[in-house]
Amino acid sequence: MSAAAEAFNALPEDEARARLETCLAVPRWVDDVLAARPFRDDASLWGRAEQAAAHLDDAELEAALSRHPRIGERPTEPGHEAAFSRREQSGVDGTDPEVARRLAEGNRAYEQRFDRVFLIRAAGRSAHEILGELERRLQNDDATERDETVTQLREIAMLRLRQVV
Repeated sequence: MSAAAEAFNALPEDEARARLETCLAVPRWVDDVLAARPFRDDASLWGRAEQAAAHLDDAELEAALSRHPRIGERPTEPGHEAAFSRREQSGVDGTDPEVARRLAEGNRAYEQRFDRVFLIRAAGRSAHEILGELERRLQNDDATERDETVTQLREIAMLRLRQVV
C-alpha cells in the first residue's frame, strides 16, 4: 500500500471528514470518498476523489464556491480556507496596480455575467496568466463556464487532498 492511502485509511472518520471538507466543501463528495475506504493505493484514492468531484449539482457548486475568496483578494470570510487560499494565490502579485485593477474589474464583470465568483486553480499561475484566463472565460456561454468552474474546483480539491493526506 502507498503512503498517502495508508495514512488516510488510518485516520479516524471524523478527522478524515474534516480534512476532506477543507478540500471541497461538498458533503456528497466527502461521503463518497469516505465510503471507499480503505484504499488499496494512492491511485485508487486520487481516482475516487476525482471521479466523485466530476459533477456537481447547483447547490454543491454554490456551497463549494462559498469557501473561495475572489482572485486577487485575501480570504476574509470564516468559511474561506485561508491558509490554502494564500498559498494558492501566491502568484497573484498585488503590487502591480494595473493587474490588480484589471483583476478587480474582471471579477466584477464575471460576477455580473455568471452570478458567482470567478474561480481558477491559481496555484502555479502568475497574475497575468490568471487575468488572461478570466478574460477568456468571460466569453464562455453559461454551460461551458459552469463546466470550467467545476473542473477548476476539482483541480483545487485534488491539489488540497494531496496536501492533507
